[in-house]
Amino acid sequence: MQKHSHKSLEEVHGTVETADKKSPWKKLLAFLGPAYLVSVGYMDPGNWATDIAGGSQFGYQLIWVLLMSNIMALLLQSLCARLGVVRGRDLAQASREAYNPFVNFVLYILAEIAIVACDLAEVIGMAIGLSLLFGLPMVWGVTITALDTFLLLFLLNKGMRKMEVFIIGLILIIGLSFLVEMFLAKPDVGDIMAGLIPSLPNSTALYIAIGIIGATVMPHNLYLHSSLVQSRKIERTKKGIKQALKYNFIDSAIALNLAFFVNAAILILAASVFYKNGMYEIAEIQDAHALLEPLLGSNLAPTFFAIALIAAGQSSTLTGTLAGQIVMEGHLNLRIQPWVRRLITRMLAIIPALLTVIYFGESGTGRLLVLSQVVLSLQLGFAIIPLIHFVSSKKLMNGFEIKWPLRIASWLITIIIVGLNAKLVYDEITGWLTTAENPIYIWVFVVPIAIGAAFLLLYITFKTTTSDMKFKNRKMVPHILDAKIEEVIKPLSYKKIAIPVDFSTSDEKSISTALQLGGTDAEYTLIHIVETPGAMIYGDEIDDFETESDEKFLNTYKEKLEQKGFKVNVELGFGSPKKSIPKIVNASNFDLLVLGSHGHTGFKDLLFGTTVDGVRHKVNIPVMIVRD
Repeated sequence: MQKHSHKSLEEVHGTVETADKKSPWKKLLAFLGPAYLVSVGYMDPGNWATDIAGGSQFGYQLIWVLLMSNIMALLLQSLCARLGVVRGRDLAQASREAYNPFVNFVLYILAEIAIVACDLAEVIGMAIGLSLLFGLPMVWGVTITALDTFLLLFLLNKGMRKMEVFIIGLILIIGLSFLVEMFLAKPDVGDIMAGLIPSLPNSTALYIAIGIIGATVMPHNLYLHSSLVQSRKIERTKKGIKQALKYNFIDSAIALNLAFFVNAAILILAASVFYKNGMYEIAEIQDAHALLEPLLGSNLAPTFFAIALIAAGQSSTLTGTLAGQIVMEGHLNLRIQPWVRRLITRMLAIIPALLTVIYFGESGTGRLLVLSQVVLSLQLGFAIIPLIHFVSSKKLMNGFEIKWPLRIASWLITIIIVGLNAKLVYDEITGWLTTAENPIYIWVFVVPIAIGAAFLLLYITFKTTTSDMKFKNRKMVPHILDAKIEEVIKPLSYKKIAIPVDFSTSDEKSISTALQLGGTDAEYTLIHIVETPGAMIYGDEIDDFETESDEKFLNTYKEKLEQKGFKVNVELGFGSPKKSIPKIVNASNFDLLVLGSHGHTGFKDLLFGTTVDGVRHKVNIPVMIVRD
């Protein structure tokens, strides 16, 4: 783990060029992408259950709720894009600068819980899709979802644009699947248009409407969007920022309307197939899939339904991973390897999913999906309210703050979303207390957490966050002005330099760099680690041909350098380079460690880890890394 710079998602920050695009169409295409990654969160498996329930019980009457949710989402996502473009901060980083360490840490924990809850929905959705399409048992389906860790690692290494293309491809699969579904279902266009007129037939419709809204706006999407827009390299002028805001809004409008189409298609499908045939209680994804073929008379419908579900789960889980990285780096200023981060998040989602399938059967997955949406609902306000505070501040937004009409609309949407979600959470807890055999556990564990969350929500709502910003005092990275200039400009002098070698082509650059730094006055120690299985087990007691050969090669290096007038020692280590090199270095009073490549690339790095990362965190002297 390591501290990092203030750049959000540093590996892709500013990697997509936009300033050199002269044509408006080319410039728009350069900006298109971030919102598509965000939009998959609006069509994830967690949304499917509420859409199916709404369509099967009330026909087309709740389409207007989806449209209203989409408008809300578009406004909130545009605020996230504004924060990222104008301030160059994602929502997590901005929160870290705004709140005291304790509140910031609580917000981080809540954000992490929300991401795990969201990931839980993706795991279940993927497992259900694999079960429906291939007949794979749910336990196996849940386990297989761990493998997408490696898919994400591969995509991140290929760059931001490649990942965006992959996600857009999955969205197209979802969209085309539902186009086929619509063609087979033949919905009534007149009834669909009538569904755009607001109406709530009864209290059950209100409850489902709350569920639809609660499942639509995802907390992790707010963190994600504020970071992804920074992958575009823009001109930091008033004109450049205005242009970036305009094109990002267009990007959001197109992507979220596609998400609206998918959600509306699911609801319309349920309405035209189940509601029309008097099946008003269909809410489980598995039930919907099973009934599509007999009702539509085609085996294509359930197949495309399952394919769309797998694509939705896979695309959502990839973007959820990025959100997890953003939240950890932003709130804690802490970074771990992305694949490790992904694996941790996925394991936290897989364990409860596996336990549910094993102990409650496949029928329990539906209840677990509902629970994941309740957890997301509880967290939503903790992301929206700080966001509005940040983008409303003249001090922070430097002339690009939102104006009063947009500010009023934002707070109105927040009141609606938080209020409806609070009601959903209250109803769920009340239901648990009513049906639980021993409600004492709910009173002891669940109720105090809900009350604490409510107080924290009030705190961040009424605290004047922007007037208490610590941005100028709290540093993301050390500043050179903190150091004494006299100390900084003194020439460096290295007397004892350690150089690990592995007898590969990288040795030449490592040794050359070290000799240039130390000259003939310094003393050099060449270190080589024997990595044979015998060395791993017996250490320095090993006496085999490779050890003898390596020692001879090391002494050859020494003799050649001494002939050139350099003072050279050699040191042989045994076992893992990541452990042996720091042990040798820390045992002597070296001034500098010059470290080159260690011969592993690609998949070997994934399995064994890099020597560079393993060593540099364990030595107590400066490390110079020489790249091939």
